[in-house]
Amino acid sequence: MRSLFWRILASFWLAIALVGGLSVLVGHMLNQDAWILNRHPVLNSLPEQWTQRFEEKGADNAQDFLQDIKRRNRIDVQVLSDSGEPMVRGTFPPRAAALEARQQADEDQGRKLPWRRLATEYSSPKTGETYLFIYRVPHPELDEWHRQSLMWPLSALGIALVVLTLFSLFVTLSITRPLSRLRGAVHDLGQTSYQQHSLGQLANRRDEFGVLATDFNRMGARLQSLIGSQRQLLRDVSHELRSPLARLRIALALAERAEPAEREKLWPRLGRECDRLEALISEILALARLDAELRGPEPVDLEALLQRL
Repeated sequence: MRSLFWRILASFWLAIALVGGLSVLVGHMLNQDAWILNRHPVLNSLPEQWTQRFEEKGADNAQDFLQDIKRRNRIDVQVLSDSGEPMVRGTFPPRAAALEARQQADEDQGRKLPWRRLATEYSSPKTGETYLFIYRVPHPELDEWHRQSLMWPLSALGIALVVLTLFSLFVTLSITRPLSRLRGAVHDLGQTSYQQHSLGQLANRRDEFGVLATDFNRMGARLQSLIGSQRQLLRDVSHELRSPLARLRIALALAERAEPAEREKLWPRLGRECDRLEALISEILALARLDAELRGPEPVDLEALLQRL
């Protein structure tokens, strides 16, 4: 990708897709039969309550209990023995049972049943008898319980939090790492120890950071070239200044020892050496003015200028 914009945009939409996909996956997991039977506030305790009523108070009381469940929660219940015989009449209407039987016989596959069929076994702790409980939960009732359950919003929030945190970390590192390298390069440049290969890997990137690193390498190379030129200039200037200064020292030493007549002959030589020094210094000052940054216009006091002239 040639732009951070597209990278961040792709990361954003990928995060949304992952949140959506994981939410669907978690939703599918939370919609499994075992999870519903263990978490539903009615179904998780119904086998124990029904078995206790059936063994202590009889079949009629157990049937009344199922009728009450049907009236309050719209859940139909059938209870079968090990041999498949109904223990009580149950609350599942015969007409609905016939509809379910036709669908199971592949006579009406295109029609979706208006309920969710769940089944579980329960063994009595007193008698050891095993009962098969078959539930038919209407889809609206099951959907309403799902919406009211805290697991759905909490799971969605947790997935979004984890995914967005990971992607935020990824996007942050993809920005801060190149910035850290650039910061180190700026520090090295300030210490005149900058090396172009330090940003070589970053300059190979095809985004804004790669362009910035390439431009920074060019700037660093230009500055290093200028610094090298200035150092070479200082060496050359020091060499050029050393020669007339040496000649001046020799001329002064000779003038101190010479007779007055000879001393008069040395003055023109001293003047020439001074002129050479002045010319070199003038050239250095002219070069410094050329390299100096152009300054903006400034107000000038003409009266003070005329007085100085």
